[in-house]
Amino acid sequence: MALTLPDAQPSPGLLPLERAWLQLVQAEVETSLAELFELPDEAHLDGRWTQALAQARAYALRPAKRVRPALVMAGYCLARGSTAVPAGLWRFAAGLELLHTFLLIHDDVADQAELRRGGAALHRMLAPGRAGEDLAVVVGDHLFARALEAMLGSGLPGVAGVVQYNLAVCRHTAAGQYLDLDLSRAPLGEVTLFQTLRVAHLKTARYGFCAPLVCGAMLGGATTGLVEGLERVGRHVGLAYQLRDDLLGLFGDSAVAGKAADGDFLQGKRTFPVLAAFARAGAAERAELEALWALPAEQKDAAALARARALVESCGGRAACERMVERASRAARRSLLALPNPNGVRDLLDALIARLAHRAA
Repeated sequence: MALTLPDAQPSPGLLPLERAWLQLVQAEVETSLAELFELPDEAHLDGRWTQALAQARAYALRPAKRVRPALVMAGYCLARGSTAVPAGLWRFAAGLELLHTFLLIHDDVADQAELRRGGAALHRMLAPGRAGEDLAVVVGDHLFARALEAMLGSGLPGVAGVVQYNLAVCRHTAAGQYLDLDLSRAPLGEVTLFQTLRVAHLKTARYGFCAPLVCGAMLGGATTGLVEGLERVGRHVGLAYQLRDDLLGLFGDSAVAGKAADGDFLQGKRTFPVLAAFARAGAAERAELEALWALPAEQKDAAALARARALVESCGGRAACERMVERASRAARRSLLALPNPNGVRDLLDALIARLAHRAA
Protein backbone atom coordinates (compact mmCIF):
# COMPACT_ATOMS: atom_id res chain seq x y z
CA MET A 1 0.00 0.00 0.00
CA ALA A 2 1.28 3.51 -0.74
CA LEU A 3 1.40 6.19 1.92
CA THR A 4 0.24 8.82 -0.55
CA LEU A 5 1.82 12.18 0.17
CA PRO A 6 0.56 15.53 -1.12
CA ASP A 7 2.78 17.88 -3.10
CA ALA A 8 5.60 19.47 -1.12
CA GLN A 9 3.90 22.88 -1.19
CA PRO A 10 0.22 22.77 -0.08
CA SER A 11 -2.24 24.76 -2.15
CA PRO A 12 -4.14 27.70 -0.65
CA GLY A 13 -7.10 26.60 1.43
CA LEU A 14 -5.75 23.09 2.03
CA LEU A 15 -4.50 21.67 5.32
CA PRO A 16 -0.79 22.15 6.12
CA LEU A 17 1.17 19.25 4.68
CA GLU A 18 2.15 17.65 7.98
CA ARG A 19 -1.41 17.90 9.31
CA ALA A 20 -2.82 16.19 6.22
CA TRP A 21 -0.17 13.50 6.64
CA LEU A 22 -1.11 12.98 10.29
CA GLN A 23 -4.78 12.70 9.38
CA LEU A 24 -3.95 10.02 6.83
CA VAL A 25 -1.94 8.07 9.40
CA GLN A 26 -4.66 8.53 12.03
CA ALA A 27 -7.33 7.08 9.76
CA GLU A 28 -5.29 4.04 8.75
CA VAL A 29 -3.94 3.26 12.21
CA GLU A 30 -7.27 3.70 13.96
CA THR A 31 -8.86 1.22 11.56
CA SER A 32 -6.13 -1.29 12.43
CA LEU A 33 -6.37 -0.40 16.14
CA ALA A 34 -10.11 -1.12 16.19
CA GLU A 35 -9.44 -4.51 14.57
CA LEU A 36 -7.14 -5.44 17.46
CA PHE A 37 -10.19 -5.47 19.75
CA GLU A 38 -11.91 -8.11 17.59
CA LEU A 39 -11.18 -11.17 19.74
CA PRO A 40 -13.47 -14.13 18.97
CA ASP A 41 -11.78 -16.29 21.62
CA GLU A 42 -12.91 -13.81 24.31
CA ALA A 43 -16.41 -13.10 22.98
CA HIS A 44 -18.19 -15.41 25.45
CA LEU A 45 -15.90 -15.38 28.47
CA ASP A 46 -18.24 -13.20 30.54
CA GLY A 47 -20.50 -10.24 29.99
CA ARG A 48 -18.54 -8.12 32.47
CA TRP A 49 -15.31 -8.72 30.58
CA THR A 50 -17.02 -7.90 27.29
CA GLN A 51 -18.16 -4.60 28.76
CA ALA A 52 -14.66 -3.82 30.09
CA LEU A 53 -13.13 -4.43 26.66
CA ALA A 54 -15.74 -2.20 25.06
CA GLN A 55 -14.74 0.59 27.45
CA ALA A 56 -11.05 -0.02 26.76
CA ARG A 57 -11.73 0.11 23.02
CA ALA A 58 -13.59 3.42 23.34
CA TYR A 59 -10.72 4.78 25.44
CA ALA A 60 -8.06 3.62 22.94
CA LEU A 61 -9.93 5.11 19.97
CA ARG A 62 -10.45 8.59 21.42
CA PRO A 63 -9.19 11.34 19.12
CA ALA A 64 -5.39 11.49 19.35
CA LYS A 65 -2.48 12.72 17.27
CA ARG A 66 -1.07 9.18 16.70
CA VAL A 67 2.42 10.66 16.52
CA ARG A 68 4.17 7.33 17.20
CA PRO A 69 2.59 5.56 14.19
CA ALA A 70 3.42 8.57 12.02
CA LEU A 71 7.05 8.31 13.10
CA VAL A 72 7.09 4.57 12.36
CA MET A 73 5.90 5.32 8.83
CA ALA A 74 8.46 8.11 8.42
CA GLY A 75 11.32 5.91 9.59
CA TYR A 76 10.27 3.12 7.23
CA CYS A 77 9.90 5.45 4.23
CA LEU A 78 13.28 7.08 4.89
CA ALA A 79 14.90 3.64 5.03
CA ARG A 80 13.18 2.35 1.88
CA GLY A 81 13.43 5.56 -0.12
CA SER A 82 9.76 5.19 -1.04
CA THR A 83 6.32 6.01 0.35
CA ALA A 84 4.99 2.51 -0.38
CA VAL A 85 4.40 0.62 2.87
CA PRO A 86 3.20 -2.98 3.41
CA ALA A 87 -0.13 -3.68 5.10
CA GLY A 88 1.70 -5.36 7.99
CA LEU A 89 3.33 -2.05 8.90
CA TRP A 90 -0.07 -0.57 9.78
CA ARG A 91 -0.71 -3.52 12.07
CA PHE A 92 2.70 -3.09 13.68
CA ALA A 93 2.03 0.63 14.17
CA ALA A 94 -1.39 -0.12 15.68
CA GLY A 95 0.26 -2.57 18.07
CA LEU A 96 2.77 0.10 19.06
CA GLU A 97 -0.11 2.51 19.71
CA LEU A 98 -1.89 -0.12 21.82
CA LEU A 99 1.31 -0.56 23.82
CA HIS A 100 1.22 3.20 24.40
CA THR A 101 -2.40 2.90 25.55
CA PHE A 102 -1.33 0.31 28.11
CA LEU A 103 1.30 2.72 29.46
CA LEU A 104 -1.19 5.59 29.58
CA ILE A 105 -3.63 3.51 31.64
CA HIS A 106 -0.99 2.58 34.22
CA ASP A 107 0.42 6.12 34.21
CA ASP A 108 -3.02 7.57 34.96
CA VAL A 109 -3.46 5.19 37.89
CA ALA A 110 -0.04 6.12 39.29
CA ASP A 111 -0.72 9.86 38.85
CA GLN A 112 -4.32 9.64 40.13
CA ALA A 113 -5.30 11.43 36.92
CA GLU A 114 -8.94 12.25 36.23
CA LEU A 115 -8.77 13.04 32.51
CA ARG A 116 -7.13 11.62 29.41
CA ARG A 117 -7.65 12.84 25.84
CA GLY A 118 -10.69 14.89 26.72
CA GLY A 119 -12.53 12.17 28.68
CA ALA A 120 -12.38 10.30 31.96
CA ALA A 121 -9.29 8.22 32.67
CA LEU A 122 -10.00 4.50 32.24
CA HIS A 123 -9.83 3.74 35.96
CA ARG A 124 -12.55 6.35 36.52
CA MET A 125 -14.66 4.74 33.77
CA LEU A 126 -14.47 1.21 35.17
CA ALA A 127 -15.41 1.75 38.83
CA PRO A 128 -15.07 4.31 41.62
CA GLY A 129 -12.03 4.48 43.87
CA ARG A 130 -9.47 1.74 44.38
CA ALA A 131 -11.63 -0.84 42.58
CA GLY A 132 -11.40 1.13 39.33
CA GLU A 133 -7.64 1.43 39.68
CA ASP A 134 -7.23 -2.32 40.20
CA LEU A 135 -9.45 -3.12 37.23
CA ALA A 136 -7.63 -0.63 34.99
CA VAL A 137 -4.24 -2.17 35.82
CA VAL A 138 -5.56 -5.59 34.76
CA VAL A 139 -7.08 -4.23 31.54
CA GLY A 140 -3.75 -2.54 30.83
CA ASP A 141 -1.97 -5.87 31.25
CA HIS A 142 -4.35 -7.40 28.70
CA LEU A 143 -3.62 -4.61 26.20
CA PHE A 144 0.12 -5.11 26.71
CA ALA A 145 -0.20 -8.76 25.67
CA ARG A 146 -2.46 -7.84 22.74
CA ALA A 147 0.02 -5.20 21.57
CA LEU A 148 2.85 -7.73 21.47
CA GLU A 149 0.62 -10.19 19.60
CA ALA A 150 -0.13 -7.53 17.01
CA MET A 151 3.45 -6.43 16.47
CA LEU A 152 4.89 -9.95 16.34
CA GLY A 153 2.01 -11.09 14.12
CA SER A 154 2.53 -8.32 11.57
CA GLY A 155 4.49 -10.69 9.34
CA LEU A 156 7.25 -8.16 8.65
CA PRO A 157 10.83 -9.37 8.09
CA GLY A 158 12.97 -8.97 11.20
CA VAL A 159 10.03 -7.95 13.40
CA ALA A 160 11.11 -10.08 16.39
CA GLY A 161 14.36 -8.14 16.71
CA VAL A 162 12.52 -4.84 16.34
CA VAL A 163 10.07 -5.77 19.12
CA GLN A 164 12.99 -6.82 21.31
CA TYR A 165 14.61 -3.42 20.75
CA ASN A 166 11.35 -1.64 21.59
CA LEU A 167 10.84 -3.62 24.80
CA ALA A 168 14.33 -2.66 25.94
CA VAL A 169 13.32 0.98 25.45
CA CYS A 170 10.16 0.31 27.47
CA ARG A 171 12.31 -0.94 30.37
CA HIS A 172 14.09 2.41 30.39
CA THR A 173 10.73 4.15 30.19
CA ALA A 174 9.68 2.35 33.38
CA ALA A 175 12.87 3.60 35.05
CA GLY A 176 12.01 7.15 33.96
CA GLN A 177 8.45 6.85 35.26
CA TYR A 178 9.77 5.53 38.57
CA LEU A 179 12.17 8.45 38.94
CA ASP A 180 9.40 10.90 38.02
CA LEU A 181 7.20 9.55 40.80
CA ASP A 182 9.96 9.09 43.37
CA LEU A 183 11.47 12.55 42.88
CA SER A 184 8.06 14.10 43.62
CA ARG A 185 8.64 13.13 47.27
CA ALA A 186 12.00 14.89 47.51
CA PRO A 187 12.45 18.57 48.51
CA LEU A 188 12.95 20.85 45.53
CA GLY A 189 16.39 21.72 46.84
CA GLU A 190 17.50 18.09 46.49
CA VAL A 191 16.43 17.68 42.86
CA THR A 192 18.67 18.90 40.04
CA LEU A 193 17.85 20.15 36.57
CA PHE A 194 19.99 17.30 35.25
CA GLN A 195 17.66 14.80 36.94
CA THR A 196 14.60 16.37 35.33
CA LEU A 197 16.30 16.15 31.93
CA ARG A 198 17.20 12.50 32.55
CA VAL A 199 13.56 11.76 33.35
CA ALA A 200 12.50 13.54 30.15
CA HIS A 201 14.98 11.50 28.12
CA LEU A 202 13.96 8.16 29.64
CA LYS A 203 10.18 8.50 29.82
CA THR A 204 9.52 10.53 26.69
CA ALA A 205 12.38 11.10 24.24
CA ARG A 206 13.61 7.52 23.80
CA TYR A 207 10.20 5.90 24.10
CA GLY A 208 7.98 8.39 22.28
CA PHE A 209 10.29 9.53 19.50
CA CYS A 210 13.55 7.60 19.11
CA ALA A 211 11.90 4.18 19.34
CA PRO A 212 9.13 4.61 16.72
CA LEU A 213 11.50 6.27 14.25
CA VAL A 214 14.09 3.54 14.74
CA CYS A 215 11.51 0.72 14.68
CA GLY A 216 10.19 1.93 11.34
CA ALA A 217 13.69 2.33 9.95
CA MET A 218 14.78 -1.13 11.16
CA LEU A 219 11.72 -2.70 9.55
CA GLY A 220 12.67 -0.90 6.34
CA GLY A 221 16.21 -2.30 6.40
CA ALA A 222 17.94 0.94 7.42
CA THR A 223 21.69 1.41 7.49
CA THR A 224 23.44 1.93 10.83
CA GLY A 225 24.05 5.55 9.88
CA LEU A 226 20.37 6.24 9.29
CA VAL A 227 19.40 4.56 12.58
CA GLU A 228 21.93 6.69 14.47
CA GLY A 229 20.72 9.83 12.72
CA LEU A 230 17.10 9.10 13.59
CA GLU A 231 18.06 8.45 17.22
CA ARG A 232 19.63 11.90 17.35
CA VAL A 233 16.54 13.51 15.86
CA GLY A 234 14.25 11.61 18.23
CA ARG A 235 16.31 12.50 21.28
CA HIS A 236 16.13 16.23 20.57
CA VAL A 237 12.49 16.41 19.48
CA GLY A 238 11.45 14.18 22.41
CA LEU A 239 13.12 16.55 24.85
CA ALA A 240 11.35 19.52 23.24
CA TYR A 241 8.04 17.66 23.44
CA GLN A 242 8.43 16.76 27.13
CA LEU A 243 9.50 20.25 28.12
CA ARG A 244 6.48 21.66 26.28
CA ASP A 245 4.40 19.13 28.21
CA ASP A 246 5.94 20.43 31.44
CA LEU A 247 4.76 23.94 30.54
CA LEU A 248 1.28 22.68 29.67
CA GLY A 249 1.17 20.75 32.96
CA LEU A 250 1.46 23.99 34.91
CA PHE A 251 0.32 26.80 32.59
CA GLY A 252 -1.91 24.99 30.08
CA ASP A 253 -5.64 25.10 29.46
CA SER A 254 -7.33 21.80 30.36
CA ALA A 255 -10.11 22.46 27.82
CA VAL A 256 -7.48 22.56 25.06
CA ALA A 257 -4.95 20.02 26.35
CA GLY A 258 -7.49 17.30 27.17
CA LYS A 259 -6.01 16.77 30.63
CA ALA A 260 -5.88 18.69 33.89
CA ALA A 261 -3.75 21.83 33.60
CA ASP A 262 -2.99 21.75 37.32
CA GLY A 263 -2.07 18.05 37.39
CA ASP A 264 1.70 18.48 37.73
CA PHE A 265 1.23 20.90 40.63
CA LEU A 266 -1.28 18.66 42.40
CA GLN A 267 1.06 15.67 42.04
CA GLY A 268 4.09 17.68 43.12
CA LYS A 269 6.00 16.92 39.92
CA ARG A 270 9.56 18.25 39.87
CA THR A 271 9.46 19.50 36.30
CA PHE A 272 11.99 21.61 34.41
CA PRO A 273 10.23 25.01 34.72
CA VAL A 274 9.81 24.51 38.48
CA LEU A 275 13.45 23.50 39.03
CA ALA A 276 14.69 26.26 36.70
CA ALA A 277 12.70 28.80 38.73
CA PHE A 278 14.03 27.35 41.99
CA ALA A 279 17.62 27.59 40.73
CA ARG A 280 17.15 31.28 39.86
CA ALA A 281 15.09 32.28 42.90
CA GLY A 282 16.21 34.18 45.98
CA ALA A 283 16.00 32.67 49.47
CA ALA A 284 12.47 33.91 50.14
CA GLU A 285 11.11 32.69 46.81
CA ARG A 286 12.81 29.31 47.25
CA ALA A 287 11.19 28.87 50.65
CA GLU A 288 7.79 29.74 49.19
CA LEU A 289 8.23 27.36 46.26
CA GLU A 290 9.21 24.57 48.65
CA ALA A 291 6.16 25.26 50.81
CA LEU A 292 3.77 25.36 47.87
CA TRP A 293 5.02 22.10 46.32
CA ALA A 294 4.95 20.40 49.76
CA LEU A 295 1.28 21.23 50.37
CA PRO A 296 -1.13 18.27 50.57
CA ALA A 297 -3.16 17.91 47.38
CA GLU A 298 -6.37 19.00 49.12
CA GLN A 299 -4.75 22.35 50.00
CA LYS A 300 -3.54 23.05 46.49
CA ASP A 301 -6.51 25.23 45.61
CA ALA A 302 -6.92 27.86 42.91
CA ALA A 303 -5.09 30.49 44.98
CA ALA A 304 -2.13 28.18 45.60
CA LEU A 305 -1.98 27.29 41.90
CA ALA A 306 -2.09 30.94 40.88
CA ARG A 307 0.75 31.77 43.29
CA ALA A 308 2.78 28.80 42.07
CA ARG A 309 2.37 29.92 38.47
CA ALA A 310 3.30 33.49 39.36
CA LEU A 311 6.48 32.42 41.15
CA VAL A 312 7.64 30.09 38.39
CA GLU A 313 7.03 32.90 35.90
CA SER A 314 8.65 35.72 37.89
CA CYS A 315 11.70 33.64 38.82
CA GLY A 316 12.35 32.85 35.16
CA GLY A 317 11.39 29.17 35.11
CA ARG A 318 8.84 29.48 32.35
CA ALA A 319 11.15 31.52 30.11
CA ALA A 320 14.05 29.11 30.73
CA CYS A 321 11.88 26.18 29.73
CA GLU A 322 10.71 27.97 26.58
CA ARG A 323 14.35 28.56 25.64
CA MET A 324 15.15 24.88 26.14
CA VAL A 325 12.20 23.91 23.93
CA GLU A 326 13.49 26.17 21.18
CA ARG A 327 17.06 24.91 21.56
CA ALA A 328 16.04 21.25 21.43
CA SER A 329 13.74 21.90 18.45
CA ARG A 330 16.53 23.60 16.51
CA ALA A 331 18.90 20.74 17.32
CA ALA A 332 16.34 18.21 16.07
CA ARG A 333 15.84 20.08 12.82
CA ARG A 334 19.60 20.45 12.29
CA SER A 335 20.08 16.71 12.82
CA LEU A 336 17.27 16.07 10.37
CA LEU A 337 19.05 17.98 7.60
CA ALA A 338 21.71 15.26 7.49
CA LEU A 339 19.12 12.62 6.55
CA PRO A 340 17.83 11.73 3.07
CA ASN A 341 14.61 13.25 1.78
CA PRO A 342 12.80 10.66 -0.40
CA ASN A 343 9.45 11.98 -1.66
CA GLY A 344 9.64 14.86 0.81
CA VAL A 345 9.41 12.63 3.92
CA ARG A 346 12.20 14.53 5.69
CA ASP A 347 10.37 17.79 5.01
CA LEU A 348 7.24 16.34 6.58
CA LEU A 349 9.20 15.36 9.67
CA ASP A 350 10.66 18.86 9.86
CA ALA A 351 7.20 20.44 9.78
CA LEU A 352 5.92 17.93 12.32
CA ILE A 353 8.75 18.74 14.73
CA ALA A 354 7.91 22.43 14.51
CA ARG A 355 4.23 21.69 15.17
CA LEU A 356 4.95 19.46 18.17
CA ALA A 357 7.33 21.90 19.79
CA HIS A 358 4.75 24.71 19.66
CA ARG A 359 1.63 22.67 20.31
CA ALA A 360 -1.11 23.94 22.60
CA ALA A 361 -2.59 20.47 23.22
